[in-house]
Amino acid sequence: MGYLEAAALQQALVEQRQRGEIPDTFLFLEHPPVVTLGRAAHEDENVIAPPGLLAARGIEVYETTRGGDVTIHGPGQLVGYGIVDLKDHGRDVALYLRRLEEAIMLLLARHELTGTRHPEFTGVWLGGGAGAAASGARLEKICAMGVRVDRWVTSHGFALNVGNDLSFFDLIVPCGIRGHGVTSLERATGRAHEVAGVARQAGAALADVFRWCIDDGDADTLVRPTPSGERILGGVRRVFPQP
Repeated sequence: MGYLEAAALQQALVEQRQRGEIPDTFLFLEHPPVVTLGRAAHEDENVIAPPGLLAARGIEVYETTRGGDVTIHGPGQLVGYGIVDLKDHGRDVALYLRRLEEAIMLLLARHELTGTRHPEFTGVWLGGGAGAAASGARLEKICAMGVRVDRWVTSHGFALNVGNDLSFFDLIVPCGIRGHGVTSLERATGRAHEVAGVARQAGAALADVFRWCIDDGDADTLVRPTPSGERILGGVRRVFPQP
């Protein structure tokens, strides 16, 4: 699903959740190649590739209102967007992020991988063993996270590297973090994984952590409004290529 289409869909669902018309909802999808800039992004420092190289690889760039710095999405990466009313979950954004991390770590455990948190950075990491993050050892991020909260309802969420082309991350400084790397489920396990299957595992893990009863749906049954330019999610804006 294109980035603007997904943003418009999220906005429609956020508004429905704020009105109490729908329950907490998670979207699982893949994006075509796209760089997104969070509210804390330092584009000049952390988007390394020149526009010509981005154009050659068919990559767009969008400013968005999620938290965090710069990241990149593409085929083979599972993106999970949560439309969750935090009034039902402690009104605590940090707790929500920790629960997202816990769900991803549960998913990784199904593949005999031990995910870990970093004391400074949101997301889920692999490598180095127990205590590695605290000791400053090099870790590899497998799942990036960034959310937005509007009247206690969340949007955006996580991006789990399943079998995506990790060379795309050479075009940016992922999440603005230097000194660590990136990895994927495929690289860490040495075998291929279908994104759809990993999405089902993510749904089960989220159900365990949030005590949800998951009702699987089809994106085609959801409202798909036409993107409304600058109004989408409070101001998603295409940076490159220029409109």
